[in-house]
Amino acid sequence: MNQFPSYGLPGDLDACRTLLRGGSRTFYAASLLLPTRVRDPAIALYAFCRVADDAVDLAQEDGLSTANAAVRALARLHLRLDRVYSGDPLPQPADRAFADVVKRFAIPKTLPLALLEGFEWDTVGRRYATIEDLQAYAVRVAGTVGAMMALLMDVRTPEALARACDLGIGMQLTNIARDVGEDARAGRLYLPLEWLQEEGVNPEGFLNDPRFDSRIARVIARLLAAADEAYQRARDGVAALPADCRPGIDAAGRLYAEIGRQVERQQLDSVSCRAVVSGRRKLRVALPALTAVLRTAGAGQARPAIQAAQFLINAVVNEPVEPRVRFDEQSGFPILAPVRGIWRWLSAVDDRLGRILEMFDRLEREERAGMRGMGRV
Repeated sequence: MNQFPSYGLPGDLDACRTLLRGGSRTFYAASLLLPTRVRDPAIALYAFCRVADDAVDLAQEDGLSTANAAVRALARLHLRLDRVYSGDPLPQPADRAFADVVKRFAIPKTLPLALLEGFEWDTVGRRYATIEDLQAYAVRVAGTVGAMMALLMDVRTPEALARACDLGIGMQLTNIARDVGEDARAGRLYLPLEWLQEEGVNPEGFLNDPRFDSRIARVIARLLAAADEAYQRARDGVAALPADCRPGIDAAGRLYAEIGRQVERQQLDSVSCRAVVSGRRKLRVALPALTAVLRTAGAGQARPAIQAAQFLINAVVNEPVEPRVRFDEQSGFPILAPVRGIWRWLSAVDDRLGRILEMFDRLEREERAGMRGMGRV
């Protein structure tokens, strides 16, 4: 008998997993290091977030003006979220699976609502004057996911939630640093206006003709430094997680931070080219995360959350629940059954490493094949 619950109808979780394999491969690879009790609901969570993000991005296909289409897409997402929380999700795999997740893990509606608010900021082309303003955006589109992931691990302390939000912030700032040129050519600008002004860069001029130069390089370097600060704060909180969850979360942070390192290897030029981390390098970066199972509390674990994330933490704290899983105080492993839970996780490590190696090897082959098709190899 399977001791882990199912999410949605039979086949729904497989559909969510397929979606992530094609669209969120970095998360999917890191998720292989998570225990099943966390990996399955995390797949459902990420699938719903992915579907929501894609719905907004593809809104222009409605045949209306882009603005009207985006408004309608957001309205539909709010309706879908309302139905998820009412226990009557739309007949879609991601919706049904996510509805079971929010109920089982008592995820306050404030968290996914904040995610939709971040998507709304995107649709109106919101710009950000300061790095603090940009962090407020990152909290909504990525910190929310970090906080929800913590809840899937039965971690609800304010300190741990603060560090989970930090991880999401770091990832989003890295994404922005990687996609400067791509965003600009689509008419989007996320770089702090204050930093651009200090460098003498006119935002409208840059959007009209995105070109890389030393001024943009310095802004991107500052953004990556801010991301690294967020990763360091997040790393301090890894020890607050259940021991069998630490490698997966640590790997996710390492993999995203490596994108920043690739931008640096490209001389900080993310305008004329996009940073891509090879499969083999991803594997080298992810493997040290296995030692995170032995991580002890970092000095910064108890640091307060950044102000922009406090409302998410308050929403969780104001909705206390009894933990569903008990953890051994010394090992940090869940007490699923006497001793058996620890050994089950440890015995699965070799299999997970094999699956990760196979996945990254396949990605490497796909990347090389794609480059040959473009005449670049």
